[in-house]
Amino acid sequence: QVQLAESGGGLVQAGGSLRLSCVASGRTSGIDDMGWYRQAPGQQRELVAVISRGGTTNYADVLKGRFTISRDNAKNTVYLQMNSLKPEDTAVYYCNARIALFDVNFWGQGTQVTVSS
Repeated sequence: QVQLAESGGGLVQAGGSLRLSCVASGRTSGIDDMGWYRQAPGQQRELVAVISRGGTTNYADVLKGRFTISRDNAKNTVYLQMNSLKPEDTAVYYCNARIALFDVNFWGQGTQVTVSS
């Protein structure tokens, strides 16, 4: 099992920045990809960004240039730097960890990000 703990969400004005962190614990040696997803009220959960253990990244097209994902394998931590935030970025942001060998996904509890206009 893998446990994920997110932090760093909060309330920010449009144009501001936030940095989310997610620490993985438990059987972390098997984790391949880690990433961030978000879910706005009444919307489906959507991909924000994913990063492989080797550092290969994949972003939602609409977020490229504003959001940056990074990872520290030694600390079992993934980060999401969010700049130039917009009200439409308001959502609960979820951390994800995937173990490819077993095709298993683990999710954090989520952290609320609210961007005021």
